[in-house]
Amino acid sequence: MAWSGVLSMIIAYFIGSISTSTLVVRWVSGRDIRSEGSGNAGATNTMRTIGLKWGVLVLLFDGLKGAIALWIAHAMAPHAMWALALSAVAVVVGHNWPVFFGFRGGKGIATTIGVLLWLAPLSAVIAGLVCLAVIAVTRYVSLGSLVFVCLVPILIAVFRFEGWTFAASVVLALLAVYRHRSNIHRLLHGTERRIFDRTSEGVR
Repeated sequence: MAWSGVLSMIIAYFIGSISTSTLVVRWVSGRDIRSEGSGNAGATNTMRTIGLKWGVLVLLFDGLKGAIALWIAHAMAPHAMWALALSAVAVVVGHNWPVFFGFRGGKGIATTIGVLLWLAPLSAVIAGLVCLAVIAVTRYVSLGSLVFVCLVPILIAVFRFEGWTFAASVVLALLAVYRHRSNIHRLLHGTERRIFDRTSEGVR
């Protein structure tokens, strides 16, 4: 059981390392997403670079990466919550620092959504609705993303505390905050750009 859990983590990292936005933008336009806009390989920068429909496609596939990684982890170690939790972290780490693309990836929010919908669906859905409301009111995708990742651990603790799930959600929140540190700086200084502004930052 231990070896299968460890193997599921390794597989999750490699799944996360499939950088959807890098591949899609390269296929559609021949450009490198990491040299466009914000330089991050993710949904918002894809939308800004080649259009809304492609950004939505990247968002969906990045979320699906997380779900697939946890499905594999569950199949390989069905009763090991630690394997699910660590695979959840591993797939997001892979997205953020992909081995196939020079360790230059995105900010992990879409993939985080995918794994949290698997691990804690009720908490993820409620936090997602709050996130959408924040984005609708402020038009800051980065702020909505940060609210989402920080709210999920709180909701997990309130609704159905499970140690490994809670720990994974906390680590995922810390990863997201770390990857969004430049956005946080701009939010604090009032210089963060808003969604649909072609130079804005957001979900990566």
